[in-house]
Amino acid sequence: MSGQEYEGNNGINQERTGFAQNRGETEREDTLTNRQGHPISDNQNVRTVGNRGPMTLENYHFLEKITHFDRERIPERVVHARGAGAHGYFETYGKVGDEPVSKYTRAKLFQVEGKRTPVFVRFSTVVHGSGSPETLRDPRGFAVKFYTEEGNWDLVGNNLKIFFIRDPLKFPDMVHAFKPDPVSNVPGPVGMFDFVSRSPEATHMITFLWSPWGIPANYRQMQGSGVNTYKWVNADGVGVLVKYHWEPLKQGIKNLTQEEANKIQGMNDSHATQDLYEAIERGEYPEWELCVQIMSDDDHPELEFDPLDPTKLWPEDQFPFLKVGKMVLNRNPENYYNEVEQAAFGTGVLVDGLDFSDDKLLQGRTFSYSDTQRHRVGTNYLQLPINAPKKRVATNQRGGQMSYFVDKAPGQSPHVDYEPSMTDGLVEASQTAKPHQPHYDANLVRQKLDRTLDFKQAGDTYRAFEDWERNELINNLVGALSQCDVRIQEKMVEHFTYADEDYGRRVREGLEQAKKGSDGDSREQAVEDASRMGHEADPY
Repeated sequence: MSGQEYEGNNGINQERTGFAQNRGETEREDTLTNRQGHPISDNQNVRTVGNRGPMTLENYHFLEKITHFDRERIPERVVHARGAGAHGYFETYGKVGDEPVSKYTRAKLFQVEGKRTPVFVRFSTVVHGSGSPETLRDPRGFAVKFYTEEGNWDLVGNNLKIFFIRDPLKFPDMVHAFKPDPVSNVPGPVGMFDFVSRSPEATHMITFLWSPWGIPANYRQMQGSGVNTYKWVNADGVGVLVKYHWEPLKQGIKNLTQEEANKIQGMNDSHATQDLYEAIERGEYPEWELCVQIMSDDDHPELEFDPLDPTKLWPEDQFPFLKVGKMVLNRNPENYYNEVEQAAFGTGVLVDGLDFSDDKLLQGRTFSYSDTQRHRVGTNYLQLPINAPKKRVATNQRGGQMSYFVDKAPGQSPHVDYEPSMTDGLVEASQTAKPHQPHYDANLVRQKLDRTLDFKQAGDTYRAFEDWERNELINNLVGALSQCDVRIQEKMVEHFTYADEDYGRRVREGLEQAKKGSDGDSREQAVEDASRMGHEADPY
């Protein structure tokens, strides 16, 4: 081939194959395909047993999409890149509310009142890079690693109790939309609102994110949540649905307005990391109480929404917060890189008595999280001290990049790295408790949940805000949407109106007013001001 055929990205991507124009009879030039060239007819729903799940492993499009997504940054995390962390302990109450915890779960860390389990917690922002300011509007990650006697349990969540999407197939697209522009590398709200304008289930999360709840004052004074629905399983193998919530104890909850965040950012772009570190150094140890909501393990047709939908809150009056224990952070890391940066969490890291629900987003995260850790940190990331369980480990996994030692049991033959074996190899653990065996009888389909209810809870949240929170929400949305295409503005106003008529009206009027009296995009103005206000200097 001539050199001209390789000029530009399109030349590299298309001319090398020579088949860039080949397409099926039903395809257009802009038809979405995967990298095998397969046209994608449904990019919104993974394939599940019934429309409630569970997801099946032969979801090739999802697996190709998510594994590529997991490898898009080296070595920084694709999401949750900016973080801070601390060590501490979790102390169980031995009860769930006023009932024995054993009624619902056989997990050993919860059973005995006063029992303490070591923990490591990593707080983070989600979308922005590792050097970004901690004042940016963004969900905050809240990931807890419990070093239990039965192995590690990772409870990976955010400060907000819901999420933007309910299907994991949409996750890479969502993050792409929220990241900086792929051409200019300039961040901004246009991609985000373009995506969520076509994803009505995100309306509730957008309502929280663009209110003061989108900028927590710091990591100590924010809530945490597992976001997804999990299960607890008792000794009889009976499961219940659970949601996890971390509620700050003595330090309370505080959020910032955009104006306040802008002022803080001008003075300190690492204020939340500094706040956490210095509070622990002073002996002012932050504490959170772990609460759960419990629901029977079925689809609950009496509810307006599906309990497996992560865009929804479970009503607290119907499913009260039940106290389980408290967490105290009392020790700072000795080395940021070794402990905070290399800490690796996964939603699939559970112990006996804790289980997965059929929440599709949870099942997609469970594959993605551990997959990205093997890529980002390395094949043997679980041998690093911050990630290794504080108990014995004996596996037949061998080799791989940066293998530090062999996970061999005492007396195990070094020649036997397989199971089963008649000689000195590892043996399976005995099953003492009854397994949890949910039953499925449904077709494999690509469908969304039946009860989407995309707008009602967003309206409930809007009406529950205080006046100043609603004012801040409207101002923030108007400022961001003013930068967007009018088609995006109209669709978002439509979504807000479905949620609450006053909500939509105020955003619409704000956009109309901004259009009449606008002096231009403030971000664009900042670019011009920097050039205009800069002081000339002679070369040296």
